[in-house]
Amino acid sequence: MVTIYIGNKNYSSWSLRGWLAVKLAGVPMREVHVGLKGVFNPDNLAFSPTALVPALHDGDVVVWDSLAISEYLAERHPGMWPADPVARAWARSAACEMHSGFSALRNAMTVCIRERLDVRPWSDATTANIERIESLWTEGRTRFGAGGAFLCGAFSLVDVFYAPVAFRFQTYMVKPRGVAGDYLAALLAHPFVREWEAAAMAETDIIDADEPRLLYRDALAAAVRP
Repeated sequence: MVTIYIGNKNYSSWSLRGWLAVKLAGVPMREVHVGLKGVFNPDNLAFSPTALVPALHDGDVVVWDSLAISEYLAERHPGMWPADPVARAWARSAACEMHSGFSALRNAMTVCIRERLDVRPWSDATTANIERIESLWTEGRTRFGAGGAFLCGAFSLVDVFYAPVAFRFQTYMVKPRGVAGDYLAALLAHPFVREWEAAAMAETDIIDADEPRLLYRDALAAAVRP
């Protein structure tokens, strides 16, 4: 059994990735929930050298960062990346692009799974990020998706890395076109993703820094004026 330290399920996109990677690996896990407050907490250094979540403990091994957790598990458990080498190279590239990029989208669309709101228009940078994700999802489904409903057919680590985007799109009512939209629906319907969503919806903690209705208070107020 491994232990995974995660933050609030309603807000923590990084925790979602690490948790989904463990679920995909099929490893029994113990969850330790770390209440996030939107500020650095030095007490978290007890379980992670960065004081951030997620962090995975496997015996004496400590792995932090969601990408490192994913690769650690993939080295030990089969089927987490696509078997075909071309599809696997594409999937790794797409996952890494998500891990290190899309800063405009991350900043504009804080993860808050319980919310639903439309605060368009987006900035040019955020719109470009949305268009790139739609293009990437379309490419994956078109080139590698014949064996299932996900980017490379079967659910794999590349889908794990886009699960937080699926929740962002759901919250902010972004509706990709064509096969990208079909993929979004399939990802949100995956049993692991639905399990996380149900737990997120049951949480009651509020982190003001991640609450869309506070971040977009002025835009929402302007939208309802006569």
